[in-house]
Amino acid sequence: MGSLETPTGSAPSAGNGKSMSVDGADAPPEPDMSKRRRSSVLPLEVGTRVMCRWRDSKYHPVKVIERRKVPNAIPSDYETNSCELKRKESFVCVGVVFFPIRVNRRLDEWVKLDQLDLDSVEAVFDEKVEEKGASGLKMTRHQKRKIDETHVEGHEELDAASLREHEEFTKVKNIATIELGRYEIETWYFSPFPPEYNDCLRLYFCEFCLNFMKRKEQLQRHMRKCDLKHPPGDEIYRSGTLSMFEVDGKKNKVYGQNLCYLAKLFLDHKTLYYDVDLFLFYVLCECDDRGCHMVGYFSKEKHSEESYNLACILTLPPYQRKGYGKFLIAFSYELSKKEGKVGTPERPLSDLGLLSYRGYWTRVLLDILKKHKGNISIKELSDMTAIKAEDILTTLQSLELIQYRKGQHVICADPKVLDRHLKAAGRGGLEVDVSKLIWTPYKEQS
Repeated sequence: MGSLETPTGSAPSAGNGKSMSVDGADAPPEPDMSKRRRSSVLPLEVGTRVMCRWRDSKYHPVKVIERRKVPNAIPSDYETNSCELKRKESFVCVGVVFFPIRVNRRLDEWVKLDQLDLDSVEAVFDEKVEEKGASGLKMTRHQKRKIDETHVEGHEELDAASLREHEEFTKVKNIATIELGRYEIETWYFSPFPPEYNDCLRLYFCEFCLNFMKRKEQLQRHMRKCDLKHPPGDEIYRSGTLSMFEVDGKKNKVYGQNLCYLAKLFLDHKTLYYDVDLFLFYVLCECDDRGCHMVGYFSKEKHSEESYNLACILTLPPYQRKGYGKFLIAFSYELSKKEGKVGTPERPLSDLGLLSYRGYWTRVLLDILKKHKGNISIKELSDMTAIKAEDILTTLQSLELIQYRKGQHVICADPKVLDRHLKAAGRGGLEVDVSKLIWTPYKEQS
């Protein structure tokens, strides 16, 4: 998704009655029919469905989910936000619909009015009628269930009223891009930054202390004063160019809160905690002669009654598909082993989260089963891996490696079956060198 362009000067916009060609010459006037059509449908109402020219230069069905006036523009200029769009002049925020399901909130984007085919405008849909398909036919129970699952993914803990409130509040992405270190990153989701940042489309982050600013000049002045070259806290792991820092949310409250603001831009299901005192943050960095640059992190509660060893996990987009996510998961379990406890990630897990964990559990458990001679119990596997017994059981059941024989459950470890499942689980990514981990479990200071 491209960043929002800022309207400049007196650039003509759709709706000023006159358009200009690229070289500045007057373009032929619009046909009367087209003008009448434009005036009859503008401004587009929230809920309107229309075809939009998307990044692939093809037209896709979208739904307007928000609109706003462009600052310093003529009265007829609007921004709109739809499930597939987002840009400048007359803007609509649209969501990719692919009738009747809104596919992915990451694709919500502001778009120019001239990207919309106004001849394809459909009347505003009554949300109560939307359970019918695009053809107007009543949807099957299976189709209805698929929509329900799409709408609540990652928010299973919310009731219907809370879910509607959450979606309404977060439906429009507020920050389009951020600058972090040497990367300009397009954001994915809404994040509740303080009100004074409501008019910002781009934020500039210090990559070391994570303070964020509205303007590049502010960041440049800050960088001349900021004496940090790595996250605050203790370096507990270094192997080659990789380092892990443990940051106490109580000792570094502002850093913890800024990290949560940043993470929420890329995590739809994350609940933002303003009280970061209760959490430890484990920040993974790539190190060079300029400092230690954050690539991702995970957080965990200092004291979890449910044995959670991970609350939130994120690999920043520029560093994804490099094995860092798998590394963070593995690292969380190495800490659990040091604590002498079994651990499990905080629930509910998103679909992608469950997929990542199921892959990790599969690789770890099947590696042990391949090498182990003789019988082994779920309890023994849990003691060896720090994986919670329930997670071991569900993983082996999903692989159909547990059978019920003579009144008890038995693990079936046929070598060929194990090899097939290991191949399907894929590579394990970067390995944690436990000999490089220097860490003692957290203890509350009296």
